Amino acid sequence: MPSSPQPSLDPGVAARLKRDEQGLVAAIVQQHDTGDVLMLGWMDDEALRRTLTEGRVTFWSRSRAEYWRKGDTSGHVQHVRSVALDCDGDALLVRVDQVGAACHTGDRTCFDAGDLGAVSGGAA
Repeated sequence: MPSSPQPSLDPGVAARLKRDEQGLVAAIVQQHDTGDVLMLGWMDDEALRRTLTEGRVTFWSRSRAEYWRKGDTSGHVQHVRSVALDCDGDALLVRVDQVGAACHTGDRTCFDAGDLGAVSGGAA
């Protein structure tokens, strides 16, 4: 009996993506209820397909050249709440319910490394 083909990303979704030279799209991960920006990861079509269909966030690891599902080793799971594509098609916003730390350093967010001291703009 022949094996069934591996499911692929919906062609309509795939056609809207603008990938970089490695076939990846930036995925910004945000806590769904607080709006906190947790981390940035990278997805190819397969990582996005898994994220859209499995309820957990999957990334493509550029350094290890493999898929990784957030929380499989740390227990710091990201449960998908929604996924949106930006107007240019080159970035995803993945809204999640984060369990534990999002950053590999153990911090809640990867953006706790310190403010860079930018001058604040806008009306006084």
